[in-house]
Amino acid sequence: MVDFSFTEEQKLIRNELRGWCEKNLPLEKIREMDSNGEIPQSLVKSMADMGLLIMTAPVEHGGTGADWVTACIVGEELGYADISIALPVLWLVESSWGYVVDKHCNEYVREKVIRKAIKGDAFIGIASTEAGGGSDVASFKSHAKKKGSKWILNGEKMYLSGTEEAKKWGGGYFVNVRTSPAPPESPHRGMTGFYLPIDTPGVEISKRFEDMGRMAISTGGFSMDNVSLPANHIIGEVDKGFYLTMEGFDCARILIGAVCLGAAKRALELGMDYIKERRAFGRPIGKFEGIQFELADDWARLAAQRSLVYRTAWMMDKRYEEKRFTPLEVAKMISACKLLTPHFAFDVFKHVMLWFGAYGYTKECPIEMGLRGIMSYCVGAEGTANIQRVVIARELLGKEYIAYK
Repeated sequence: MVDFSFTEEQKLIRNELRGWCEKNLPLEKIREMDSNGEIPQSLVKSMADMGLLIMTAPVEHGGTGADWVTACIVGEELGYADISIALPVLWLVESSWGYVVDKHCNEYVREKVIRKAIKGDAFIGIASTEAGGGSDVASFKSHAKKKGSKWILNGEKMYLSGTEEAKKWGGGYFVNVRTSPAPPESPHRGMTGFYLPIDTPGVEISKRFEDMGRMAISTGGFSMDNVSLPANHIIGEVDKGFYLTMEGFDCARILIGAVCLGAAKRALELGMDYIKERRAFGRPIGKFEGIQFELADDWARLAAQRSLVYRTAWMMDKRYEEKRFTPLEVAKMISACKLLTPHFAFDVFKHVMLWFGAYGYTKECPIEMGLRGIMSYCVGAEGTANIQRVVIARELLGKEYIAYK
């Protein structure tokens, strides 16, 4: 029989985190962070005290050894609490890319950044996107050449989460750069992952972008001008960094799915409270079928996508623990989660904003924060919708049907 229940430990984690969120992340606090454009590091350190940062890292590395179902529980609760999704963005970037760095790095890098980030004393992020695009990772221009015992990195990375946090708190980024020429038939080969401390000489934070939403976490870029890194900063193996990048995207995408569903659930609840009280033509507007049917459709889609996300997280656990599924089988399901959940959550916020009417369009209403924040995942953070479709179709039809080959 299929068992869809959570363990007692997972239920306890959800309840404890919900209590923490109610205390530390009321909507008034979210609005304050959104307006100030900053996540207090004290809040992050409080999350660290609860064991929430890079929680999937093993206990011996400072994490809690949490599985991916448990990580999705945390993502869902954080998305429910912070509908601007700024704090969830910081959490999931570290939880996914920090996990990949920790899994494939040496003890030097682990001591330099992972253990500190787990305690909330540093930031670890992903520097993938370049000015020319984000989806076609294999065509990125940033490169590195070996010179003696060092590697010299040059290039530019853009639209990165957490550049100011890394600058203030310390830490850095997983960067993937070309280290060898790639044959035309396999352009993904010849790339290597490095841990790049943000304070390395030659690294310059080039710009801070003012995003449409998720205002409390910074977005920026940096250039690398003859940046010298010792070999112990390499993550994984030389020329095999593309595969680590794909693993990081998968880990991030499943957590994005959970965050989006938590935010959508909160929006529906706020909307239901309102339509029960707001009256028009002598009755609550919740009595009108135009609103009832939209609500029913959204709730049904939420229930279906929640099952998809948690089943996919379960598949990830079985892949890592038992090798029951192949990486590509899991990647197909993860892409389904990333394809559906952000656009669904955006639709929910749009529907609820319309229920609120003019009030929903003001900054006195929290719904507009969610609409702005969720849009970042629709635009393409951690992969555009069409890239998810490419992945799904590739697994359904076979690699010979990939459009760009």
